[in-house]
Amino acid sequence: MRVRTFDMAGLLEFIPAKIGDGRGYFTEIWREDRFCREVGLVGFMQENQSLSARAGTIRGLHVQTHPAAQGKLVRCIAGAIMDVAVDMRRNSRTYGQWCAVELSAECLNQFWIPVGFAHGFCTLVPDTVVTYKVTNYYSPDNDKGVLWDDPAIGIEWPAIADEATLSPKDRVQPTLAQSEILF
Repeated sequence: MRVRTFDMAGLLEFIPAKIGDGRGYFTEIWREDRFCREVGLVGFMQENQSLSARAGTIRGLHVQTHPAAQGKLVRCIAGAIMDVAVDMRRNSRTYGQWCAVELSAECLNQFWIPVGFAHGFCTLVPDTVVTYKVTNYYSPDNDKGVLWDDPAIGIEWPAIADEATLSPKDRVQPTLAQSEILF
């Protein structure tokens, strides 16, 4: 398994090796020892899954605050997404900056997004299924977000990103400047 790092501290992409033959392939998707060597000791408490029927579906940008803050290990098990993390750590040198990784069922890659980042994605093909493990239980009281198209963040969403697919909650998220999220 290869691990790719980014300019933003803590973000990692895990890219598994596929061993293939005429029958298909085999791969190790998860190994706690390798993951913890890169991230540290992390316990996953919940796993979530979403299906997006339309290409261009936008979900996010979501973040759980303390005491229910979540790290996320994101994987696309059908289709493909542009997965985005936004640094919400006010004392970070990369505060308000974003990073994106294309995740796909074909590549089997995973994106580790630690506590302190908002998360969102845009589906690149129809019938995309995304699953992610999280390090804390969902808490409605700690469910926060930031506006998906905040110009101060400047995410370069794919051309197919369709604002009509936003949930009512995602349409009214605050901008980064309006956000009271403290990490």
